[in-house]
Amino acid sequence: MKNYLAKFWWIFLLRGVFSIVFGVLAFTMPGLTIATLVIVWGAYALVDGILAVYASATGGTKPGDHWLVGMQGMIGLAAGILTLLMPGVTALGLLIAIAAYSLVVGVLQIAAAIKLREEIEGEFWLGLSGLVSILFGMFIIARPGEGALAVIWIIGAYAIIFGVFLISFAFRIKGHGKAA
Repeated sequence: MKNYLAKFWWIFLLRGVFSIVFGVLAFTMPGLTIATLVIVWGAYALVDGILAVYASATGGTKPGDHWLVGMQGMIGLAAGILTLLMPGVTALGLLIAIAAYSLVVGVLQIAAAIKLREEIEGEFWLGLSGLVSILFGMFIIARPGEGALAVIWIIGAYAIIFGVFLISFAFRIKGHGKAA
């Protein structure tokens, strides 16, 4: 799995960069309407899903090594497509979709980090991004009625933290690729 991930370190880097850009936009443009947020988040989830599916479909010598990344990609694709096809979704519906996405992706990332424990040091970053995803999803489920501005800022903070962890992991796994 280590060699497979090292081959596609740049996918994690791109996912992290896109996540940070999305988070910064959420902070710098807090007046975004929920409809705009729906479209921006849908596009983010779609791009993230495409990148993850691409990495899963084009790499790895053992089929068992890339199914977690492929699952994350499929979930991102589904969430992005549904969001873009139904932009009139209510704020509560969007929050539930984001929370569900965050919970599932978080669990899958922790599972991937656990699998990597035997192969590399530094899998902590991938596991930590999964934990942040789960905590974020649980918070959104627990407080769906919070104000739109607070939710936008929470989403922005989550995206930035998630992105930083993915970028950290990308550079960590890139180093293992060069060593191999």
